[in-house]
Amino acid sequence: METVEWNDVRASSLSFLATTFGTSHTYYVEFQKKAENSSDYNGKYALGILKAARDEIKGGWLETTKGLISAEVFSDFLEMAEHLLEEQYKDPAAVMIGSVLEEHLRQLCASVGVSTTFVDSKGNTRPKKADALNAELAKAGKYNAIDQKLVTAWLGLRNKAAHGKYSEYAKDQVENMLSGVQTFVARIRP
Repeated sequence: METVEWNDVRASSLSFLATTFGTSHTYYVEFQKKAENSSDYNGKYALGILKAARDEIKGGWLETTKGLISAEVFSDFLEMAEHLLEEQYKDPAAVMIGSVLEEHLRQLCASVGVSTTFVDSKGNTRPKKADALNAELAKAGKYNAIDQKLVTAWLGLRNKAAHGKYSEYAKDQVENMLSGVQTFVARIRP
């Protein structure tokens, strides 16, 4: 392989591996070491790393790992919300639970190919609102109409908390929201 072609392959492969796995991942580190020049040995070794990365992606291992990390982070935030409720802070708890729910909706969208952005009338790319994501996920069959209505209610409660309408909901509603979102996140997976 010519040096210019090899440099193109090396650069694009490193970019792919960094974006997909991170720069501290073994695939990235080993590829960077072994793909320094275009010798046959290094080329075969580098190709082997790319094949292993491909197999991991095809086998679903990457998504499983991302899902586990997300689940752990979501769990931590939901535990914080539970603590806030125990300390009688229903308002920040509602916002925190709603944030976990919205991020989960975004991950669900990614898993079924639903875009999380749109282009506005000025040509700017903007994030879709959680209600729009909810509707599109139900339409795509990721979950049923009952789940969609529950998500709509939880998002409504979160919006009331986020906009200072604290008297429009009670602590027990936030507790129900917490329980419902925990169940939803565990049951409806990306």
